[in-house]
Amino acid sequence: MKLQHAAILFSLVVFKPDLALSASSEGICESQLPQAIADITERPELRRSRWGIAIEPLAAKGDRPLYDREGNRYFIPASNAKLLTTAAALQTLGANFRITTSVYGPESADPDGVLSYIRIVGRGDPSFGEAQMRSLASQLRDRGVRQITQAIAHDGYFPGSPIHPNWEWEDIQAGYGAPVTSLIYRQNAVELRVYPQAVGQPLRLAWTNPAEAGNWQVENRTTTVETDGKEWLQLSRDFAKQTVILSGQLRAGSPLEDVAIAVGDPTEHFLENLQRIFAEEGIRVLRVTSSAEEITGETEIAKTVSPNLAQLVQEVNEDSNNLYAEVLLRSLGVATNEATNSAIAAGLNRLKTSLTQLGVDPDTYQLGDGSGLSRQSLVSPQAFVQTLRAMALSPNGTLYRESLPLGGSSGTLKWRFRETPAFGRVRAKTGTLTGVSSLSGYVDNEEYDTLLFSIMVNQSERSASVLRGAIDEIVVLLSTLKRC
Repeated sequence: MKLQHAAILFSLVVFKPDLALSASSEGICESQLPQAIADITERPELRRSRWGIAIEPLAAKGDRPLYDREGNRYFIPASNAKLLTTAAALQTLGANFRITTSVYGPESADPDGVLSYIRIVGRGDPSFGEAQMRSLASQLRDRGVRQITQAIAHDGYFPGSPIHPNWEWEDIQAGYGAPVTSLIYRQNAVELRVYPQAVGQPLRLAWTNPAEAGNWQVENRTTTVETDGKEWLQLSRDFAKQTVILSGQLRAGSPLEDVAIAVGDPTEHFLENLQRIFAEEGIRVLRVTSSAEEITGETEIAKTVSPNLAQLVQEVNEDSNNLYAEVLLRSLGVATNEATNSAIAAGLNRLKTSLTQLGVDPDTYQLGDGSGLSRQSLVSPQAFVQTLRAMALSPNGTLYRESLPLGGSSGTLKWRFRETPAFGRVRAKTGTLTGVSSLSGYVDNEEYDTLLFSIMVNQSERSASVLRGAIDEIVVLLSTLKRC
C-alpha cells in the first residue's frame, strides 16, 4: 500500500511540465545564471514568495558557489528533511540494518496443539503487513500450534508519543500522518478507493482491504459531477469512534482515487488483524491484549525481518514515505540507548551527531521531526548541499544518490522534467506543504560533471504546481549550464 504525501484537502490535478522548460536546451553561460534565475523568481506572481537557493559543483574544492540566494538562512524544508534523516540512518545504522519482529512463548504446544501464550514484540518494521503476519502464523503452525490462549502485544520499543506533538491536526488524521508505533500493520492506515459514478450520484467507495469494512462507519458526502467540473476530495475522521468522513467530487469517467486514513489505536488494529489472519491460517487465538512490561529470557519461536536499510531508504526518498522516515528517526534514537523518554528527541540528537561527523555544520539546520511534516523544522539550503556533498563522497554515496527519484522516470519526479534537457539527469528529493515547495539533489552536467543544488520556496500563496514549475525551470538551466 502506497500512502502518498499530500494534504487531506487536495485538488486532483496532474502536474504537466511547462513547454517553457525546454526553452533553454541550448544552455547558458555561468555568468548568465544569476540573471536567468532572477527572470524566473522575480515574475510578478512569484515576487511575494521567499526563495532560498544554493548551487555548487560537486568538485568545488572550496571554490565559490555557482549561485547563492539566502543559502545560509532558515526555511521550512517539507519533505526535503528526509535527506538528512536518511543520510544519518545510513551513516549510523549501516545499509544492511534490518528490523526484526519477534514472537516469544513456550517452545512447544501441548498435545492438543494449545499454546498458553505468545508475546509479539515489535521494533517498528514499517513494511510489516499481511504477508508478514501470515508468515508468523505459518511458523507457529509448523510447530504444531493450533490454538493460542492469549496473544500479548508488546509495543514499548519506541518510548514517547506515537503521534508527533507538533504535527498539525489535519495531518494526523491522514494516512501520510499515521502514528508511529513499535508494532505496525499496513503502515497504521486504512485505504479507500473512490470511484465516480453517473452525474449526480455519490462516489462509490471500496475498502482496499475488505476486512476493514466491518470496523468503520463511512459518511459519504460526495458527488459525481460533469466532465468540466472541479475535482476535489477531503478526508477526515472522528477520533472518538471509527468513522471516516469523505467529502468532495470527481468527474464522471475519471479514474479511481486512493485515499488513506490513520488508525486511532495501532496496537488494537494490529491485534485485530493478527486474530483474523491467524484464524484463516488455522490457529485460533482466544484472547488478545497489550502490555508494555519488559520481559527477558524468553524463547523466540517465530520472527519476520524487514528489508535492509538500503531498501527502506529507497522507500523514504523515492516515494517520500513519512512513516518510514519517522521509524528511521526513532531507530536512531533507540540505537543510542538514550531514548528513555522520547525516541524522537534521542533520534534528533543522534542525527545531528551523525551529520556533524559527516561534515555538515550543525548550525545550518534545526529539525523537528524526521519526515518534514513538522513546520517547526528549519533548514538552510547550505545544509542540504553540505549533506549531498558528504554523502556523495561517502561509502554509501551511490546507494544514497540512487535512492532519490529520477527526473521524468520514478517516484515523486516521475511526471516532472519530461521533454526537457533535464530528463533522466536529475536525482532529487521533493518537498511540499501548503505555501512550501522544495527540491534538493544532484544534476548531471556535461561540463561540471555533477552539480549540487537546493531550491526552497516559502511563504507563498501560489499553488504547488506553479511553484514546482518555477523550480523545475531553474533545474533545467543547471542541466545545460556551460563554463563559457
